[in-house]
Amino acid sequence: MTTIHDLAAWKREGRRFAMLTAYDFPTAQILDRAGIPVILVGDSVANNVLGYDTTLPVTMEEMLHHARAVSRGAKEALLVGDMPFMSYQAGRDEAIRNAGRFLKEAGMHAVKLEGPHLDLAEAIVAAGIPVMGHLGLTPQSVHAMGGYRVQAREDEAAQRLLAEAQALEKSGIFSLVLEGIPSDVARRVTETVTVPTIGIGAGPSCDGQVLVFHDLVGLREGRYPKFVKTYADLRGEVTRAVRAFADEVEAGTFPDEPHSYS
Repeated sequence: MTTIHDLAAWKREGRRFAMLTAYDFPTAQILDRAGIPVILVGDSVANNVLGYDTTLPVTMEEMLHHARAVSRGAKEALLVGDMPFMSYQAGRDEAIRNAGRFLKEAGMHAVKLEGPHLDLAEAIVAAGIPVMGHLGLTPQSVHAMGGYRVQAREDEAAQRLLAEAQALEKSGIFSLVLEGIPSDVARRVTETVTVPTIGIGAGPSCDGQVLVFHDLVGLREGRYPKFVKTYADLRGEVTRAVRAFADEVEAGTFPDEPHSYS
């Protein structure tokens, strides 16, 4: 089973690794058996599964529901639960309590925290809960950022992000997601901090890479971000299968004798 100590060792060895999101039992089982070492139950379940426009509306109870399903399906991967919006911003005690619920009630091994919340990250780590940081484009701050925009393009913003990454490392995080930032900035952060960095829209220099599962397999409708590479067209394939079923039912060719009981 993958642990946070394995990720640290891989960073030292220069071994790259993949992380993917999962929100349900069958997907978690597929990813786990395919050897994906880190699975994130992302708050992106909000817009990929639950039909919300952003990640902001998803609740702790919804996150725990999906995290439980994932933990039942994955037995070897390191499982990370994403702290949803307003599950930690209200203060230290609530942040620790909600982080603990991911481990105690949903079988997660760690939590992910968006933004440079140094005191909260330190407090959660001190409570015995591993924390994955997240800097750059943080979707929970979409309104404050004025939309989904690439971050840290100016030198001052890049220096600030690097300082935040170093401060988060000192707070005790075991890894750091870097989202939507220029490749050279991600490279500088990766070379500076000793914890593994995991990129999404952050170029090739990070220690690991993460994508949303629904983007990876082409399940989502509409335009994909530039950094997404689709490895399959499951939406098209599922549509073809559904139409074939409906056509056979209408034609009276399904069910046929092999699919009927005598």
